[in-house]
Amino acid sequence: MLFDFTKLSTNNRYKILSYTIVPRPIAWVVTVGANGDRNAAPFSFFNVLTSKPPILGIGVTTHGQNVKDTARHINETKQFVVNLVPAKLINEMNLTAVEFEPGVDELDVAGLSVLPSSMVKPPRIAESPVAFECELYHDHAMESGQHIILGRVLAAHVADEAVINAEKCYIDTLKLGLVGRMDNRYLNTDQAFALPRISLEDWKAGRRS
Repeated sequence: MLFDFTKLSTNNRYKILSYTIVPRPIAWVVTVGANGDRNAAPFSFFNVLTSKPPILGIGVTTHGQNVKDTARHINETKQFVVNLVPAKLINEMNLTAVEFEPGVDELDVAGLSVLPSSMVKPPRIAESPVAFECELYHDHAMESGQHIILGRVLAAHVADEAVINAEKCYIDTLKLGLVGRMDNRYLNTDQAFALPRISLEDWKAGRRS
C-alpha cells in the first residue's frame, strides 16, 4: 500500500509515522523558564542523533496555537534535562502529558521529586534512572509551529545499580526498566536479544549469521 505524504493530512501522516517507527524512546523533558516556572513533559518523537558532538533530537508539537512551555523555556534559557521513563513511573509520566495551561508545575501535579543538576539550572527527576543535562544546540522552528530541538549533552546521570563498570562506561540497559512508545500503546524494553554484527571478513568467508 502506497501512502503519498504530499496528499495526506497532517493527522494521517502522524499516524503512519507513529504506528510504524517503533519502539520509540520517550524524552521526559524538564525545563525552567526565564521567570522560574518549572515544566515537565514527555515526547516520543525523540532519539540520539550523534555522539561527536553528543546530540539528542526532540520533536515538539504545537499546543493549540501556542508554543509549548518546553520549547519556549528552552529558547529562553538554552538549557533542559531529558529524563528517561521507567515502567514504574508510567502513570506519573502520563499525568505530565496533560495539556495544562502555562505556569502549571507538572512535577508537583505528578508528585515527583527532583534533584539538582550539575551543569544546568533545570533539575532532574529523582525517580528516573537516566537523566541527560543538555544545552540548546539548535532549534529549528517549522512553519507549522512545531520545533525540532537539538540538545548537546553536557552530563549524564545513570542509576548506580545499572552501572556495570563506570570506568569503561558499561551499562546494564535491562536494569533501567525503561518503556518505549508503540503506536498509541507503550511497551517494556526488557525483551532484548543478541545479534552480533557480521564483519566483512566473515561475509567474504560465507559466514552470514
